[in-house]
Amino acid sequence: MAKPIYSITPFTLLDYPDKTACILWFAGCNMRCGYCYNPEIVFGKGKLDFQEALKFIRSRLNLLDAVVLSGGECTMHKRLPELIKEIRSLGLLIKIDTNGSNPTLINQLLNENLIDFVSLDFKAPLKKFHQITGSHVYKKFDTTLQLLIELNFPFEVRTTVHSELISEIDFQEMLDYLKKRNYLGKYFIQNFVEAPKTISQMSASRNNYPPLHNFKTELELILRN
Repeated sequence: MAKPIYSITPFTLLDYPDKTACILWFAGCNMRCGYCYNPEIVFGKGKLDFQEALKFIRSRLNLLDAVVLSGGECTMHKRLPELIKEIRSLGLLIKIDTNGSNPTLINQLLNENLIDFVSLDFKAPLKKFHQITGSHVYKKFDTTLQLLIELNFPFEVRTTVHSELISEIDFQEMLDYLKKRNYLGKYFIQNFVEAPKTISQMSASRNNYPPLHNFKTELELILRN
């Protein structure tokens, strides 16, 4: 049986708001974002099965408040609820990092009270979504966003910005879209960071990040790097 988890980050103070956590990186992704700096996770095979991951987590119970499930795209794995139930039985919180492409599974996890926080990647406006992600799942992303908003579930939205991919006009369109969907939470802007390996050959971004004061929005915009 294929092993779903590529690797584990043993400890982080940055990936779950105000909590100590480890990160399980799930192999595989249904998007091909050119700026992605984890091609080995997107294209690679898993190295750890659920029992190996649980063994590690049990060994760190005195250090951890939470477990972050990331990737790749963790919601691609059908047995994810099974793993989450095991982790929650240990008294730990669960955060999901997702591109929003599996609203059916997200809905199941919400209905069964299996997750505590979500980081939702907003990759691009509709007109550029396929160009940037190599996928056709914008409608599913939109369904996931609306689901989280309607349930008033704790989550954040985040976007990685590269000046050649997301223009200021594009970014304002994304802000307007979030307003139309009645999103009221924090919006994290992550500047593209050059890495030795990305899925596509990316030149340096001309701007570190959009000049946030130029945009019309009531959202709290936060630069994460």
